[in-house]
Amino acid sequence: MLLIGIDTSGRTASVSLLDADTEVFLGEKRVYTEKTHSQVIMPMVKELLEQTGKSVHDINCIAVAKGPGSYTGLRIGIAAAKAMSFALDCKCCGVSTLAGLAYNNISYQGTICSVMKARANLVYTAVYKSNCYELDVLMPEKLISRDELAEFLAFNGTEVMLCGDGASDFFSDYRSPMFIIAPPQGRLQSASGVCLGALHQEFVTADELEVSYLQKVQAEKINERKSKEQIK
Repeated sequence: MLLIGIDTSGRTASVSLLDADTEVFLGEKRVYTEKTHSQVIMPMVKELLEQTGKSVHDINCIAVAKGPGSYTGLRIGIAAAKAMSFALDCKCCGVSTLAGLAYNNISYQGTICSVMKARANLVYTAVYKSNCYELDVLMPEKLISRDELAEFLAFNGTEVMLCGDGASDFFSDYRSPMFIIAPPQGRLQSASGVCLGALHQEFVTADELEVSYLQKVQAEKINERKSKEQIK
């Protein structure tokens, strides 16, 4: 089974190609970019397939980071995955960005905490237990304050590896001998983590693929505020 992974949930855009039968990554492209992901993601897919000697018709399934993360970035990634799924008549899979981050560091045996910046003092986070192959959820993904996360990890009582774009600040601000930080290559989002996460999930049709923001988008917030004002 040839699985292609896409991650456009943050500043890093990445594409990865995994032969799931042999568990060999055939290739990956990753770029930390200022450009809109819509400008780079499909050219990256094309280049990766060309360089690995594969065709789009060789792809059996598609995995994509479904959130949390950048609203625009997530929509671009999901749209790309849906379009490819429809065109190739193959199944797809949405993988939590937080789980994908943890799977980037799956070789670490122990507790892994994914931390992504949200707004103010809030973070998107989830905590997992890794056995070097798959993850068990210790704390489901949620939007909480950094203080709440620090308290949860303190009561956890074990060494914790931190990853995600909020890991470095969290590590510096809440220094603890129980915290270690993922190396640079495993700290930010990567399509390889999305691919690994997809191996432990059910694949769905393109129609069933959805984004998971973990918080309301700006339009929803504006509509709610207008509704409240009208009621008053």
